[in-house]
Parts: sequence; structure tokens; C-alpha cells
Amino acid sequence: MDDRDAERNVAIAIDAGYRLIDTAENYGNERGVGLGMRASSTPREQLFVTTKLNKRWHGVDLVAQACQQSAERLGVDYIDLLLIHWPNPAQDRYVQAWEGLIKLRESGHARAIGTSNFKPAHLQRLVDATGVAPEVNQIQLSPMLARTAAREFHARQGIVTEAWSPLGGLGPAVLDDPLIRTLAERHQRTPAQVVLRWHLDLGIVPVARSSNPERIRQNISVFDFELSNEDHAALAGLDRGEAAATDSDRFGH
Repeated sequence: MDDRDAERNVAIAIDAGYRLIDTAENYGNERGVGLGMRASSTPREQLFVTTKLNKRWHGVDLVAQACQQSAERLGVDYIDLLLIHWPNPAQDRYVQAWEGLIKLRESGHARAIGTSNFKPAHLQRLVDATGVAPEVNQIQLSPMLARTAAREFHARQGIVTEAWSPLGGLGPAVLDDPLIRTLAERHQRTPAQVVLRWHLDLGIVPVARSSNPERIRQNISVFDFELSNEDHAALAGLDRGEAAATDSDRFGH
């Protein structure tokens, strides 16, 4: 979404009950997100704002600059959750970026810190170097990309798993899968609601994007039904394995 779309849809989402907002420097819409926050009637302290920094800021002191610039674009005094967007291991500066994030959390400029698209090996290196694990790792995740090994590693380290593209918008066509459509009919829900319920049942925080006001409202209406054990067993069969996910050893910005 550009700034204009972000402003409109963030305001709609907040009024619909959303409180976690996810953006990034690379999305180019932090200003619009901030405008949408201020257009809503919800106080800033009730909102949880996540943004992410690009690889050019991978450095202990550079991270502070990235945080300040994102906060200025958002029009906020602090970031609730600041993430390293991609590890970019070829550049080999993500440990320094993590050290900078730890300092930002200590200063209060970022209330929580984490990573995005980090593999267990990347995360282990952060822990080994600093003794501090990320509070969140946001990864590409859906029923077709279940990322079981990553989630198990996160659980052992106390890292919250957050899903980007949980509805498959930038990956496999999750919402068109016959099984998910069958479950949606059985539960009298939309396919997106079934998929989001799957994430929540597994303790995953899904970050779903939509510019359609009706779907925005539908996507948060997932707390009044449950998937059965049989449903989960069937959905487990959709996983295409780690190789189907975007490889963060090769891609990043």
C-alpha cells in the first residue's frame, strides 16, 4: 500500500478493533500508517506499532538512525517493535544490527526488538554473540509453509512466531486450496478466517494485509469458532516444506 492507501486502511482497521500494525521502511508507507493511526479515535498507547529496517542500517550506531527516521515518518515518540527486516548474511552485519537494537531497547526508543526472515542458524548466532534472543521473529508462514522446525526453535528460545503472508498473498495460493474451502463451508466462514484461526490455534501471530474494508472486518472476526483436531490434522498435510519458502540466505533488502 502507498501512503494514501495505508492511511485509509489503517484507520479502518483500528476502528474495526485491530491494535497491532505492521509496516517497514521498505514498504514506503510509514507516513501513511502514522496518519491512519492519528485519524482513528484510539489513543497511541493502545496501539502496537511494528516497523523494520533495511540492510543499509546493519550497524550498532546505524540502527539508532533507522529507528529515529522511522519514528519521525510514523509521527511517534517510540516504536513498539523494531525488527531487522532480513539477515542478509552475505553482508554479514546482522549481529552488529542486533547489538544496536539491544541498545535501543535499553534506551526505550524501541519497546521490543526482533527479527524478520531469520533462520534458526541466524538466530542462534545472535544468541551466541549477545546472550539475547529476539522477542519476535516474523517469517513467511501459512498452512502451506508451516515452518515447523523454525517454530520449534522459536519455542525453545522464547521467541514469538509472527507470520507474514499468512493468507498466501506472496506465496502459494492458500485461499484457493480445496481443503481450506471445504473447511470454510463446514464452519460457515471465509477461507481467510479458517486460515487465520489455524495460525491462532498454533500460537502464531498472523499479520494479514487487506485493502478491502469488508475483508478487514472479516479477518478479525475469528475468535468465536474453533478448528477441530481433525481439521488441524488435515491442514498439516498441506505443508510444502522449507524449500517452498523464500530463502533468506539468498534474498534480502
